[in-house]
Amino acid sequence: MRRSFSASLSLARAQIQPPDWVHSYGRLLRVNGMILSAAGHSFTLGQRCQIESEDGQWFDAEVVGFDTDQAFLMPLTAVDGLRAGARVRTVATASQLLVSTELLGRVLDGLMCPLDGKAAIKTGERISAALPAVNPLQKKGVSAPLDVGIRAINSLFTVGQGQRMGLFAGSGVGKSKLLGMMTRYTQADVVIVGLIGERGWEVKDFIEHSLGPEGLKKAIVIAAPADQSPLLRLKAAELSHRLAAYYRDLGFNVLLLVDSLTRYAQAQREIALSVGEPPATKGYPPSVFSKLTQLVEKAGNSADSKGSMTAIYTVLAEGDDQQDPIADAARAILDGHVVLSRTLAERGHYPAIDIGASISRVMPQIVPDQQLKHAYALKRLYSRYLQVQELIPLGAYQMGKDQELDRAVQLYPAIEHFLCQGLQQSSDFQQSQADLTKLLS
Repeated sequence: MRRSFSASLSLARAQIQPPDWVHSYGRLLRVNGMILSAAGHSFTLGQRCQIESEDGQWFDAEVVGFDTDQAFLMPLTAVDGLRAGARVRTVATASQLLVSTELLGRVLDGLMCPLDGKAAIKTGERISAALPAVNPLQKKGVSAPLDVGIRAINSLFTVGQGQRMGLFAGSGVGKSKLLGMMTRYTQADVVIVGLIGERGWEVKDFIEHSLGPEGLKKAIVIAAPADQSPLLRLKAAELSHRLAAYYRDLGFNVLLLVDSLTRYAQAQREIALSVGEPPATKGYPPSVFSKLTQLVEKAGNSADSKGSMTAIYTVLAEGDDQQDPIADAARAILDGHVVLSRTLAERGHYPAIDIGASISRVMPQIVPDQQLKHAYALKRLYSRYLQVQELIPLGAYQMGKDQELDRAVQLYPAIEHFLCQGLQQSSDFQQSQADLTKLLS
């Protein structure tokens, strides 16, 4: 009797269908440019949401601000078919990333979705997606140079392992080509390349020509072209830093290249202005400069890691104006800057590095005194030559009145040859030092 009762009870339980989970939905109130206003639900800043379109599709968005009982959402992708009163639901935010060394050689977007047509990785280690905060007292100093394969930088503006360097240039001066050379020729173990806000065709061109198959083998490219959401561009830059920190903590020497820091700032400006933050400095809201500092401070070395994380950021000087607000802020928070000159580029001088306007703040700590002495001497000779450069063709310059100036004029052809380097040429750190010593001896 008892057995038959248990069997009947089991059969009855199997026939009972569990009720559907109760879903709570908000409602779409307004669309204002890139910002969607929603209400009727409990939203959290930074929370991932989905919005239902008229044909039943769900589009991803993220909460970027509030105003009393309304939440401001920004779509991660292009949306269409939205209507007033559309349902808005919250979804679990991806708080972890699946990473492994299989990521090397891949091209991803800001959400770690493959852009190269290959399958996403299925196995690996799960890490927090948030950028790790490093205690200032736990940051390890810069004590060793990093070979970037560029003679002028290796010898005159030596980059240290863990340094944050800026590459300042106007448009079309050759900064992307220079980044590609660094990626191919650097002695870093892993290279993370963040292409933020670039034109779509430039992403493919950088991978195929500037980076090349050899450079891609030890690199991970995170791309967020200009036609993508500003929110996705922010996430791409932050993902680049997170992956670089992961490989640094594994003990690798990592070189992080971000092109460009200006596009990152412009993406944050679009978001801030859309949610109503007032502009402050030439149209940039205060949060832009705060985000810049927070991002750059995530780079560098950690005392808990045997690896290093060196970061080079390109900074687009609008109209070649080095006093642009973003360029000026970047100079203050970075550990040095290399300035590319349009005048040199137009003369066919490549890389078009203005050695008088460039500096590496950590160089005195990581190179021998002799190299430092030679670097200062070459910069002085170059500066002295520029003082009389326009007088020489006119015959107004006379030799014999100033020995240092005479030496600058005599050495200038050799100095220019030393500063120039072909796209397919590499100059390691030792060779760059030797060439500098030979030039000034």
